[in-house]
Amino acid sequence: MTMPPGGPAADVGRAVAEDAPVFVISVAAELAGMHAQTLRQYDRLGLVSPGRTPGGGRRYSPRDVALLREVQRLSQEDGVNLAGIKRIIELESQVEALQARVHELLAELQHSENRRMAAEAAVPAVYRADLVPHRRPSSALVVWRPGGSR
Repeated sequence: MTMPPGGPAADVGRAVAEDAPVFVISVAAELAGMHAQTLRQYDRLGLVSPGRTPGGGRRYSPRDVALLREVQRLSQEDGVNLAGIKRIIELESQVEALQARVHELLAELQHSENRRMAAEAAVPAVYRADLVPHRRPSSALVVWRPGGSR
């Protein structure tokens, strides 16, 4: 059996939603190549926060497993300590949220522009000049004297 790029978690990620909490801790640990106790420690530190069952058991999503792998990579390959990794994760989360908001605002702007263009197109051409007069900018100087004296 050949594994898809990204290993077993990538294959499972296609079968379920990326953020669906489906893996018990032992399976998530195996998929991430870690010990289950390491996952518990990361949860206590707030690095990876899995979903919970009604009984309090941890359930990890494919996204959580990918995050565990990234924590391991940052720690082992890049030498980043756990506090630094937590800050990196927080900042990446903020960036994702801001990017999502930018996309929402761009969609709203496009929707407003489409409505403006539709409203403008609905106005008969003969009235457009009256509704939106176009005047050339003037550099004329006007002198005003109070009291009506000339």
